[in-house]
Amino acid sequence: MPHSPDTMFSLLDQHGAFATLAEPMPDRTFSAAGRSMVKLLQKNNELTKFRVLRNQVFELLDVRSFAEIKELIDDEERRHLVSRRAYGLIGNMFGIHGNEREIVATVASYSRTADSVIRYLKSKVLNRYASHIEMTNEVDALSSPVDLLLIVFDDSYHQKARFEAKRKLLLMNLAGSIDQRERETDIEAKFADFLHFLNRHVWLPGTKIGDLELVYLHSRHHAADFSCLDYQLLSRDQGEKVRLQPGEKLTLLKRRRFKAQGREIPIYVSIRKKAPETKVLKLLRKGEENPAVAVDDELGLMGVLDNLTDVKLFQSHLTKSAIAAHSFMVLEDISDSLTSGVDYRNKNIGSSVGTRMLKFFARMGGMRVEFIVHTNKSYLDYMYKRDVAHDEYEVKRIFDSGTAELLFPADIYFLDMKKARDHQIAWYRAKIEGA
Repeated sequence: MPHSPDTMFSLLDQHGAFATLAEPMPDRTFSAAGRSMVKLLQKNNELTKFRVLRNQVFELLDVRSFAEIKELIDDEERRHLVSRRAYGLIGNMFGIHGNEREIVATVASYSRTADSVIRYLKSKVLNRYASHIEMTNEVDALSSPVDLLLIVFDDSYHQKARFEAKRKLLLMNLAGSIDQRERETDIEAKFADFLHFLNRHVWLPGTKIGDLELVYLHSRHHAADFSCLDYQLLSRDQGEKVRLQPGEKLTLLKRRRFKAQGREIPIYVSIRKKAPETKVLKLLRKGEENPAVAVDDELGLMGVLDNLTDVKLFQSHLTKSAIAAHSFMVLEDISDSLTSGVDYRNKNIGSSVGTRMLKFFARMGGMRVEFIVHTNKSYLDYMYKRDVAHDEYEVKRIFDSGTAELLFPADIYFLDMKKARDHQIAWYRAKIEGA
């Protein structure tokens, strides 16, 4: 697995010392399973991690031994008290302010995010294998950290359910870390400020918010790799009359305008704020527990312009617009495979050197915003070209980063991830290249 053994992700590694076995770890001090685990912990230099995790489990459950955990499973009244205490501890850990009900509601939102990670993969990257990776109903229904943690040690639950309870706790912890950082960085307010900046200073003055021009790109694509050979820009009426032939695509763009050098320039804009489940997946793909390190693109804009000249004008217009908003704008981490013609140098797993784009981060007004800029032609390749298309890239990075195997290990879900990867890519290619 590509994930570092020093992170919490190793708890899901079914080849490691923390694997979820067919039976829970015995509560006896000495047992064959316990001795095997200690040997593996020593071999992997993970004894300290085990002690830390054991102490955290005992502290959260307010017990002093694994035997007491077994007793707690059957003591409903004590479980309720332990759960109330645990919510208070978790609320303080993540800096959640409010009364008990508000803390419970916030932790429940972390549970929904954890479930959304699995549902996102079921509906998109692994949609043809949705029945294979469906979550156990009893685990899906729970949001209490204590109840989920007790399942891990409960022999009445199958190995799959116990693994999924542990997985859900890990995903909830990542969701909590992300939520804490968003509150600390005030990302909601910054997102609103970003939209205000665009509407007031970047787009054409006097235009109503949400007033968009609908056009179509009617493109022909190469049979070998489905790259864009050429395209025509059509009005909405013209586009609706097109009858596609094999190797052709019709792509709708809803365009705004900005003014530069005395002319109005059209631009298709997709503005995004990453959803919590996609941020969790990014942490998993990067093998990074700290969202401040791994998730650096919370605010983003993708723009599509007619040609390279307009791309350069847009970049210049941005910096001038920031000055108009009384802020200096610095462009950072610039990666240009669009205007330079040099191969894309993205280090992200699953990315292709054939990708053409201008990518940079703009720092202004207390924000750091990711911009990805295309021409019409590079955007069509970004949508449809083999080994480049974003839907295909999404599949590759989930599989090639080891995230799919980590979340759905073969000994529990009986999936051959190499075959699943190839089948999913082939399915998306057929979907992309179809009329």
